[in-house]
Amino acid sequence: MEPIIKVRGLGKTYQSKERANLFRSKVKNIEALKQVDLDIFPGEAFGLLGPNGAGKTTLIKCLTTLLLPTSGTAYINCYQLERDENAIRASIGCMLMGERGLYWKLTGRENLDFFGALYRIPPDARKKQADRIIELLNLGEIIDRAVETLSSGQKMKLAFGKALINDAPILILDEPTNTLDLPNARELRAIVHDLNRQGRTVVYTTHLMSEAEELCDRVAIIDRGEIIALGAIPELKASLNRDGVTKIEGVIPRDAYRAARALEGVSRAALSSKNGSQELVVVSPNPRQILPQLIRALMENGAVLEQIAPTEVTLEDVFIAKTGRTLEEDTRVK
Repeated sequence: MEPIIKVRGLGKTYQSKERANLFRSKVKNIEALKQVDLDIFPGEAFGLLGPNGAGKTTLIKCLTTLLLPTSGTAYINCYQLERDENAIRASIGCMLMGERGLYWKLTGRENLDFFGALYRIPPDARKKQADRIIELLNLGEIIDRAVETLSSGQKMKLAFGKALINDAPILILDEPTNTLDLPNARELRAIVHDLNRQGRTVVYTTHLMSEAEELCDRVAIIDRGEIIALGAIPELKASLNRDGVTKIEGVIPRDAYRAARALEGVSRAALSSKNGSQELVVVSPNPRQILPQLIRALMENGAVLEQIAPTEVTLEDVFIAKTGRTLEEDTRVK
């Protein structure tokens, strides 16, 4: 099967100025994408996963023609990135900037009509499509209010509706549940799942691995501009089957964390803050064998342990095993 999105050697380098002293600055090159190769197939729900600053949004902006890549190329729905911008835009429904992609002085209905007109949809057809979107997303009560009067969650739902206005074969969603509460996020994911089952190709970027596990057939994990893991979710989890994952909660000082990482038999370890305490994730080929040494090393370095549990492998564990960091770490170059 021919990919509906084919990316070959895609790179993007930014130039920024870095102050050398009070009177001088020097140019600094920042590689946001590094020779990315990627195939996404028709009807697939594909996840782009990674922490803030990994390069997810830069890749999406290149694929949607908002940014020109520095190197490489891509084909979207058989159209070449550098040559067929208008045809590519007609092939994609995208939600990239959330509520910032709306006109706040217009009503929700006027926004849908405006963006439908940009796609040159005839007035009668775009009214029917807008009505379908309003019904699908339960926007009836707020659709005739100015966007500036809506809550953040309502704006995000309207921005998602805007991505559906041209009924395109490819739907690209960049962190679509970012400001939604749990019920609305669950509802939006269910709608995305239904659209995918109807044949829509979905590209879904998120830093929430649970969302990817719920929605996606395959995922690419991106870190610092590179794809570090790619495949079906069961395959990626199976790649850690030779290793075990142990999660430890409590008060864990940095010295205790460093002592745990230094233990022989620990492949990777990552520390994060969750629910007012800290969580240490340890990846090891023999978790039961090293557990007594691990507990001793932590407690001798001032840790107070509240809970220790082996756990099933998750996509976040795959990320930790590949990078030694959690998804909470912001990798944007300052």
